[in-house]
Amino acid sequence: MSKTISLKLTEEEVEMLIDALEVDQEGYVEAAKEARGNNNREDVATFTEAGERIAALMAKLRPLVE
Repeated sequence: MSKTISLKLTEEEVEMLIDALEVDQEGYVEAAKEARGNNNREDVATFTEAGERIAALMAKLRPLVE
């Protein structure tokens, strides 16, 4: 189980994190497509999971800047 931490950030810093996460997520989506094309199921699962975890984190962060 992951340990919960408290962190103080400005809205601008949260927006920067979201932007960086979006780019990272796009990379995982592309990597999953490539792995799918190479018929590498293990990598597809790994990259898909990473993309989903990033999406979940972004969903937590977005309400902080809306």
